[in-house]
Amino acid sequence: MASAEEARVPTAIPPPTPPVTKFKIALCQLAVTSDKEKNIAHARQAIEDAAGKGARLILLPEIWNSPYSNDSFPVYAEDIDAGGDASPSTAMLSELSRTLKVTIVGGSIPERSGDRLYNTCCVFDTDGKLIAKHRKIHLFDIDIPGKMTFKESKTLTAGETPTIIDTDVGRIGIGICYDIQFQELAAIYASRGAHLLCYPGAFNMTTGPLHWELMQRARAADFQNIGCYSVHILSLNAAI
Repeated sequence: MASAEEARVPTAIPPPTPPVTKFKIALCQLAVTSDKEKNIAHARQAIEDAAGKGARLILLPEIWNSPYSNDSFPVYAEDIDAGGDASPSTAMLSELSRTLKVTIVGGSIPERSGDRLYNTCCVFDTDGKLIAKHRKIHLFDIDIPGKMTFKESKTLTAGETPTIIDTDVGRIGIGICYDIQFQELAAIYASRGAHLLCYPGAFNMTTGPLHWELMQRARAADFQNIGCYSVHILSLNAAI
């Protein structure tokens, strides 16, 4: 039986040699509306523009096809596993990753699976294949008196599995927004040989200025051989 420390931080695996040593990453900042078709079209244009400028890895924000509210999540949710018309957002990402020959970390969308809803990030390879699906593990429940109250757990179910995937640009560990607050998840990715951590996010203007850059710097300092990239929406600018 492993010791408590070994169980918390698995034995490190040396990262594989990166398939490329220099490439462009695009972080797509999107203003979300209540019109889902417009949101999808906007994301499509942003991806095409990024690929046209030479990006090989393209990231979208958290919940980019829907307003960020518990009322909206059930309405805008898609059945990702069913695909096709049941998931127009991921169908678009699959099409563009294949035709543009880029790797896409597709931010996140509300996912319907049976009677549950998840906040889910899909990763597509350059053949348009869905190669990873990360469900947000740490749901954002917050109550700041006089400022804001929001509880994702009212409608969303937490994911249970870390997600690390080999891509054409390297081994990537995926988190979503509030996942970045938890050092243990990043430790797992570092120990599994990740070259890059990606955290699509939608931090608000109450906690965002306090935490977002600080958390990125903390994760990068924790594991100094890892780049820590993020993209988020609302009023904050995309940041690296």
